Amino acid sequence: MAVPLLSIRNLTVQFRVDTGWVTAIDDVSLDVGTGDCVGVVGESGSGKSVTALSVLQLHDRVTTRMPSGSILYQGDDLLRAKGSTMRRIRGSEIAMIFQDPMSSLNPVLTVADQISETLRQHQGLTGAAARKRVIELLGLVRIPDAARRADDYPHRLSGGMRQRVMIAMAIACKPRLLIADEPTTALDVTIQAQILELLRDLRRELSMSVMLISHDLGVIAEFAQRVVVMYAGRVVEDAPVTQLFRRPVHPYTMGLIAAVPALDSDAPRLTTIAGRIPGPQEIIPGCRFSPRCALVLQGCREEPPSMQMVSDGQSARCPPRIQVLDVRHV
Repeated sequence: MAVPLLSIRNLTVQFRVDTGWVTAIDDVSLDVGTGDCVGVVGESGSGKSVTALSVLQLHDRVTTRMPSGSILYQGDDLLRAKGSTMRRIRGSEIAMIFQDPMSSLNPVLTVADQISETLRQHQGLTGAAARKRVIELLGLVRIPDAARRADDYPHRLSGGMRQRVMIAMAIACKPRLLIADEPTTALDVTIQAQILELLRDLRRELSMSVMLISHDLGVIAEFAQRVVVMYAGRVVEDAPVTQLFRRPVHPYTMGLIAAVPALDSDAPRLTTIAGRIPGPQEIIPGCRFSPRCALVLQGCREEPPSMQMVSDGQSARCPPRIQVLDVRHV
């Protein structure tokens, strides 16, 4: 088998608080192959963004520690990489689109200034050469009148345009891996569709691998080839996208899919998952989903379940005795 472009193995990330260290993600493993798009889905607080930020080592080293695991990029462990190595990789080989473009963009610098910084750091472009490339990038992400928009400040752009600027910054150096953290959050449905279509086209044109983080199953179903479902800091299911939606195994995955609104009149009533996702400071013995699970067994409350292969290419952190939910309406 080919070595994945990115391979996270048994990663644990902890943050320091007043009472000590709390575990934000625990024993997380996932792969992103060359040219693949992997979707990471789960409720807010499930550990999706923490995992993404760990890949680029963007956590505060004073208040964060990673006591176990590895993050292999092209076979090299990023957790053991020197600072100079990470500075070279960030932006040039692995790039990231952050959740909120308004807070991610500097309000006192023009669009051209902000994109040029990436070009200067990684490609040595300055002056007219950098500006020419900036305009090319803005055109690539379909911003009209790119030469004029390059001199705008972020507040003069719409939400969709700001997101396109973030994408232009991310792809400026043609990275091999793009991490998109909720790239369509706070955008209206029409703009969401445009951004997803743009990302799909760029992925094909630039031969990028993509790690797409979202809480929107519709976005994941449309864009990803493989899906990793996270809950309370752990991966609970990992499967090809078609297989996951047709035959989910973990009760949490079932609940997420059942909660997606359906438009046809024959669909069952909208369901919800009872309770709430636990915080990182809450200690739950056994399966972390057990307090909310309608299919819980006594053993689920006693021993933390491990990931088990349940079918070809599909694994879940749950005994394979669960009956599969009929999700044909999704």
